[in-house]
Amino acid sequence: KVSSPRPPRSPRAAEVDRHPVRADMGRDDSRDRSRSRDRRSRSRKDSRSPSRGGKKKPDDYGVDTIKITDDDAAFILGKGGKTKEKIARVSEAEIELFERDLILEFRGSKMQRRRAKKYAEGVMAQRTGPVMVTSDYDDDDLTMLQVPQEAVGFVTGRAGNFLRSVEEQWGTLMFFCDVGSGGGRNKDYEKLAIFGTVRGRRGAELLVLSAVETKVPGYFSRIKEDVLARDKGKDESGTWGTDTMTFQDDELSYALGKQGGTRKKLERSSGAIVQYVGHTALFSGTRTERKRAREYMKWLFDQLEGPLYVDDWEKRDDCTVIDVPSDCIGYITGARRAALGCMEEEWGVLMFFMSKTDSHGGKGQSEKLMICGSERARRGAELKVMSSVETKNPGAFTRGVRDKESSERGFDTNRMLFKDDEMSYALGKQGATRKKLETASGAILQYVGQVAFIAGTLKERKRCREFVGWLLAQRRGSVTIADVSSRDDATEMHIPENCKGWVTGNRGSELRRMEEETSTYMFMALDQRGEERLIIFCHDAGSKVAPKGRMAAERMVNEMIQEKLRDDGGRGGGGGRCSRTPSRGRSDSRSRSPSRHRGRGGRSDSRRRR
Repeated sequence: KVSSPRPPRSPRAAEVDRHPVRADMGRDDSRDRSRSRDRRSRSRKDSRSPSRGGKKKPDDYGVDTIKITDDDAAFILGKGGKTKEKIARVSEAEIELFERDLILEFRGSKMQRRRAKKYAEGVMAQRTGPVMVTSDYDDDDLTMLQVPQEAVGFVTGRAGNFLRSVEEQWGTLMFFCDVGSGGGRNKDYEKLAIFGTVRGRRGAELLVLSAVETKVPGYFSRIKEDVLARDKGKDESGTWGTDTMTFQDDELSYALGKQGGTRKKLERSSGAIVQYVGHTALFSGTRTERKRAREYMKWLFDQLEGPLYVDDWEKRDDCTVIDVPSDCIGYITGARRAALGCMEEEWGVLMFFMSKTDSHGGKGQSEKLMICGSERARRGAELKVMSSVETKNPGAFTRGVRDKESSERGFDTNRMLFKDDEMSYALGKQGATRKKLETASGAILQYVGQVAFIAGTLKERKRCREFVGWLLAQRRGSVTIADVSSRDDATEMHIPENCKGWVTGNRGSELRRMEEETSTYMFMALDQRGEERLIIFCHDAGSKVAPKGRMAAERMVNEMIQEKLRDDGGRGGGGGRCSRTPSRGRSDSRSRSPSRHRGRGGRSDSRRRR
């Protein structure tokens, strides 16, 4: 492991350690550079927001380091630290950059460290010219794709935007490279290296091929056999592969849908990768996923011929069927299928009404609505339909329903009956409170009449029910939560007394804004000593650069505290230590609410290298 002696500590560095929140008032870079390794490891240990969720370390877990230059550090970090996060995500390793020592540290299994180091070296090599990829680069994580020279600029996009968007969508790392130990570039083709999982690489590859085919029609037909045979059987199930289907012009536009909506719907509901390259539809995934994708595509076109009914739907494990009263069908479907389409997009499912040709719906009758997709997605869409039907036809699904508390550890549904006006309070304006509790808990929370349906794993259901209970308890006064040290979904923050009103805002407006932006649930609660502190709840811990999760909310709260201390002209306010996890920095940028700008000019957001 590479190490280097540290220079004597400067007065500014000492100030950083004494006042972790105030330290961000100066230049953001100095916070990272002044942090010692001992301090960093201590803050990780004491953190209430573990970034790795307590995963068990592999047997060959270790640490590797490499020495880099200052220019390399900028390339590795990327804008807002996104490149470093991308390398960590694709390699599944933990990566830390010590900017003061110019050391890049990799933590993980032997293979994770090897991949992370390889990716980092590839990114840094782009600074000085083409990346050279040799045979030892492939650790079953590489796909090499030839891109015609005339399509390279189109595939790259302006400032590399298209490649970056593909990387983001499929969790891959991509760059053009040279292959072998020597020789110049082929003048007809460029080699595109795609690193990642089997699924991620195939998704990115097909998306790039779709773009290339637009620019160079007929290119895919020349390499089709190589593409279809690639990575065959190389997933955990051993059934990975690719199937194809050819469309006519009018069929392609129908299968694609408005802005690709139909294709995305088929992809999410089947679990397979669905991509159209020219007039060819490709379905990549396990044998089961590919079969579902082909069936869903067939059902899609069968609806053009007339009413569709799926025989033996009761025996399928990928569909849910719900009876919808005839007088509610138009309400559920919406004008030009708009309402049904919104539910499909929200939950990633395929939905259509089934009816036999000889059936005639009348008053008091119902039609069967079929929902196809994963278990969680189907349940979410089903509860949404039930909620809509209950609005139009009260009692349709809640008549005689009682509270239910399931002990099933896996996916199941609990019920919770609301009393009097609890329902409107738990719903919030335009359903904002319900969505907040749902997102923060990780469970599905839907209100059907006066009944709250909570679907998810046992842990998710329990967490969601606690959130609802605390929400309702706030109507009666302060909530006491004695201790959250044993929870893995909470971050405590002790707010200086003179900053509490500033952080919470008028009637909690600032807390609500931060909750919405970070997908968290936060409120002031009393501990066992009766002292008030802010607790941020969310199943997602987040990361140093992610815009969602507890870390993001914590950064925003720290920003507000710093702003208040600056406005008051103080240098520490309530003692400086405002957070249980002070070592975390500020968020990249934040939009201030209009109420905070009255009477003074806005401030420009700072950018911090991570």
